[in-house]
Amino acid sequence: MLAFKPYCSALSSGAHRPLTFPLQARVARDSGWRQSLQSLSTSTPLQSPPPPITTPVPNPVVPEHSKDDHPEPEEETKHAVVSTFDLFSIGIGPSSSHTVGPMRAAKIFVTDLKTHGVLEKAASIRIDLFGSLALTGIGHGTPDAILMGMEGESPETVETTTIQSRIKAIDEQKALTLDSIQRIKFDYAKDLVYHYFESLPQHPNGMRFCAFDEKGDLLATNEYFSIGGGFVVNERTQLAHGENAYYMEEYEPVDASAAHKDTSATLSNSADVDRPLSPSASKPSLRLKATAATATHPVATKPAPVPQSRKQQDLAPAALPFTNATELLELCHRENMTIAQVVYENELRWRSAAEIREKTFAIWNTMDSAIKNGCLSTEAMLPGRLAVRRRAPGLYKKLLKGLYTTTPMYATAVSGGKKLGSVEGLLGSPSGDESLVKQAQPERGIDRVLPKRTVKRLMLPALDYLSVYAIAVNEENAAGGRVVTAPTNGAAGVIPAVLKYYLEFISETPEQDVMEFLLTTAAIGMLYKRGASISAAEMGCQGEVGVACSMASAGFAAVMGGTVEQVENAAEIGMEHNLGLTCDPIEGLVQIPCIERNALGAVKAVTAAQLALNGDGFHRVTLDQVIETMKQTGNDMQAKYKETSQGGLSVCVPVC
Repeated sequence: MLAFKPYCSALSSGAHRPLTFPLQARVARDSGWRQSLQSLSTSTPLQSPPPPITTPVPNPVVPEHSKDDHPEPEEETKHAVVSTFDLFSIGIGPSSSHTVGPMRAAKIFVTDLKTHGVLEKAASIRIDLFGSLALTGIGHGTPDAILMGMEGESPETVETTTIQSRIKAIDEQKALTLDSIQRIKFDYAKDLVYHYFESLPQHPNGMRFCAFDEKGDLLATNEYFSIGGGFVVNERTQLAHGENAYYMEEYEPVDASAAHKDTSATLSNSADVDRPLSPSASKPSLRLKATAATATHPVATKPAPVPQSRKQQDLAPAALPFTNATELLELCHRENMTIAQVVYENELRWRSAAEIREKTFAIWNTMDSAIKNGCLSTEAMLPGRLAVRRRAPGLYKKLLKGLYTTTPMYATAVSGGKKLGSVEGLLGSPSGDESLVKQAQPERGIDRVLPKRTVKRLMLPALDYLSVYAIAVNEENAAGGRVVTAPTNGAAGVIPAVLKYYLEFISETPEQDVMEFLLTTAAIGMLYKRGASISAAEMGCQGEVGVACSMASAGFAAVMGGTVEQVENAAEIGMEHNLGLTCDPIEGLVQIPCIERNALGAVKAVTAAQLALNGDGFHRVTLDQVIETMKQTGNDMQAKYKETSQGGLSVCVPVC
């Protein structure tokens, strides 16, 4: 059989385990199916009829180990450090776990077919969606994303305006083109299967892809898991490797201890940390890679070997590793560095200073463009049966026209010589036509004590701008536009809104502030990804908007000059008051309550940072404790409140 060779693909934040490539294996209808797949490692051709549509397909083949039948377990990655540019990745809406991840998984699958020379033999494919992907996949655009990935598209580069027309053509013609090369048959009704009440054991967001030739022989199959934030992993890769596994062309056994021997590496280019950082005008080019997200489960049985030739990021251990917030704070004090400087120093082990700046500002420019596109959109409605109106354009126009008054609170009550703040002024004094109308009405005692109020405008521009920026991004996301997973698409509006507000109204050194803000937020996101999860299918919305609020709180506190203790406190406050937040999108669409929830998350982030900055950094509840609480809360939360649209608002609000 063909041996799998991991490869470098033009993908972001995804990793995969080997495809199964039988020689002439036919799919069995019963338990013989499992036996036939287990025997694929031999050269004996198998003949058997195809399986029923409900037959689960296992993943039988493990990459070959060394001659030693009992290889030493690989050393587990002990720290939380991942690349900022894996945590923040550019993609399309409406969901990082249900749109970006599945598109990347399909791209991986079809690229493997091409790599192993079986793409030309493919005549049909079958796609199986499990758990949350099945229950809310249609509303999240999962089928469309997978088909675009099968046609060779990536979330970073796909032209979003052409997706719907291409999907319509696939449906009408009952055919798609794998990797834009191989034309095959595809029937939505037969080849796309939703397992609504079945989940794969590894993760709620599971999917299985199978490719067949003209005779119905199985060419290749694999399962993928979208674990949130656009990260794609599967069980075997997840168990055998830690964060950010970069694969090269050969798959060979390796001494795991040697790969992580230099974990106490000294600082490199540390002088760069304190230098002003400026953006690069050009956009960063895509790097050919496939990365794996964190797996905290220990290796139970024979692990897959680690590739001997890896990409630079995996070979170079983190310069300043940390596992939790406590270690991060200790590290900052020991090295006399800010949180952003720690992250920057780690990034220098993987890429140059110029590339870090280039990638950071590419992330921010995409965030800023999403805000602009959302505020200036001419579309009246968002897609889907909910018929949700776009609000960001109207709100933004009101802000520009000054309809949000800048007069002090209660100013509308000042008339007829009444002083601001007086009892009579606060109670209101009608004048003009309104006064004449009231004079014609019989006066009641209750009207003297509690009169009906006149309309007032509260002078809180921060709330207005934060809200409109967050709403703009998430309306773009809901419409399938290009956004940044921050750390997910469902929470993509919180961090851009807070950073945009700071840059426009407070910042004096915007270039440095963008770097400081995004690198600080990335560090907090790493802690959540390591200590819990950023997947709503596992944690509910506390794992998305809650994490984004915590990250933005820390970033805002950092650029406001807070100490590392105050930054950690801000992050803790941001999550503590999002604990238990459920994910119950109506109709499976990332619209209600997701869009408004981002606006509230942005406002809450600034409030949390202000509370922390007004203190001295001392607080009773630590960030590590609140992350563990979030994890336990998510584990205890019923599945119907975790991105399944089977509970909460999704069942209490009728959709006609």
